[in-house]
Amino acid sequence: MTFDPSLVVGPELLAQHGIGVVAPFDFALDRELWRWTPDDVSLFMTRLPYVPVPVTVEMASALSDQSIVRQATRDVLAPEPLAVAYACASGSFIRGRAGELQLHQSMLQAGAPVSTTTSGALVESLGLLGARRIAVVTPYIDAVTERLVSFLGEHGIEVVTSVGLGLLSHIWKVGYGEIVSAVSAVDCPEAEAVFISCTNVPTYDIIAPLEQMIGKPVLTANQVTMCSALRAMGRAASGPGQSLVSLAPFTAA
Repeated sequence: MTFDPSLVVGPELLAQHGIGVVAPFDFALDRELWRWTPDDVSLFMTRLPYVPVPVTVEMASALSDQSIVRQATRDVLAPEPLAVAYACASGSFIRGRAGELQLHQSMLQAGAPVSTTTSGALVESLGLLGARRIAVVTPYIDAVTERLVSFLGEHGIEVVTSVGLGLLSHIWKVGYGEIVSAVSAVDCPEAEAVFISCTNVPTYDIIAPLEQMIGKPVLTANQVTMCSALRAMGRAASGPGQSLVSLAPFTAA
């Protein structure tokens, strides 16, 4: 019997396009990023060097060092991604608006055809949704959460209320229940949307239910990162029931 490969239909036959992902050394949610990704888009992952400190301002600053981000970007260019995403919220907001722009430029200088950062993607996403006043949930200590509030303020986005979980490590172990409780506590009528920070916080399955519960868009770090990178290459993300995925238009790269 002769095998006819033309009879096989599945994602493995689709021509693949790639997104390079530069992530912190402790990033533990690769699988979650894939859930927003269409079948014909692959993720090429690379990690930043290990920094032996807790999740503090110092750690976030170390992760945003332009020289290591440039090197990581070069490392992930071998499979020729159409976009490169810096997947770290704190690392991209910790030095303010100017620091985020410098990260973006560093990736382009390293050869990325298009670049995005988590915090830049957040600002972009809030613009698409027309939200200028938001509530924020973070896993961070107060000093780091305050840097996020300041970064958003530089972009004309007001954080009307916020809560930080005060974690210094093992953020990926935060459960859905804890996040739902934090969102319930922080949401208020003045907030036009809620943002859940940190790419190490799992959120995919609870975004749509949270939006139904509070009646407004819920954005998360991994969600905005993937939507922005896919939009940059002219693709739409997968995320049933998520306002950002269903509302955000995308344009050809």
